[in-house]
Amino acid sequence: MGLNLQEVKRVKTITKKDFIKNYFKPQIPVVIEKFIEDWPAYNKWSLEYMKEVAGDKTVPLYDDRPVDYKEGFNEPHATMKMHEYIDLLRKEPTRYRIFLWNILKEVPKLQNDFSYPDFGLKLMKGLPMLFFGGEDSYTFMHYDIDLANIFHFHFEGKKQCILFDQKQSKYLYKIPNSLITREDIDFSNPDFDKWPALQKAKGYVANLEHGNVLYMPEGYWHYMRYVTPGFSMSLRAVARNPVNFSKAVYNIVVMRAIDSVMRRVRGQKWIDWKNEYAIKRTSKYA
Repeated sequence: MGLNLQEVKRVKTITKKDFIKNYFKPQIPVVIEKFIEDWPAYNKWSLEYMKEVAGDKTVPLYDDRPVDYKEGFNEPHATMKMHEYIDLLRKEPTRYRIFLWNILKEVPKLQNDFSYPDFGLKLMKGLPMLFFGGEDSYTFMHYDIDLANIFHFHFEGKKQCILFDQKQSKYLYKIPNSLITREDIDFSNPDFDKWPALQKAKGYVANLEHGNVLYMPEGYWHYMRYVTPGFSMSLRAVARNPVNFSKAVYNIVVMRAIDSVMRRVRGQKWIDWKNEYAIKRTSKYA
């Protein structure tokens, strides 16, 4: 028996009115299958094309090693030239991922390949971010620091996304003063003997292919696994719910500062305490 997940609803295309009414206002995820076929990126963007236009760029790489107290916020584990990284993706499975790669800053001409769709939300035009991964690489279950509305456009290959809303946090072994769950949980095949509270969590699963768009509502937890090598682009809109907006400000201004200070003062003991407390706090809901 696996996680209690329902398939994210899929639509071929959608109007702004229907998106706002059926998905944004109730804060429900959706996959839009045929929304970007008029973008040049739809036909152009592939791993090979990215190698061609960005091959000489040095890219930050992340893997699935546990958080270390000495690492800064979103500090990469390694770097590599983009052409070397894409060759690696094609050659063999790798845990290395590219995370939050700003294409406007790195390869400005790529912005000519897409437009900012009108979903009825004001998209942040300075933050189109690319994410790459090798076969069976994955992100830890997490939510974004700004609790934004996210539109995730997938290119090349297949990707699986597991989502939970914030109401499920008490079952997910959330790390205090952090945006992640316990890193030793395998959300693709969880051990319920070790993590019994997960059985009570109710979430969603979406399987993405080239050209699909996944809408993730404000503050949704997400775990992303690359079934095959590929990449995606995220566009985001500020949280509209006042509670979520205030949480986003707290996360950016206060939470991150507290965590940085505690890492310097207590070192690994701070990380160990957070991991232990996640179990202690969640066990009462098991």
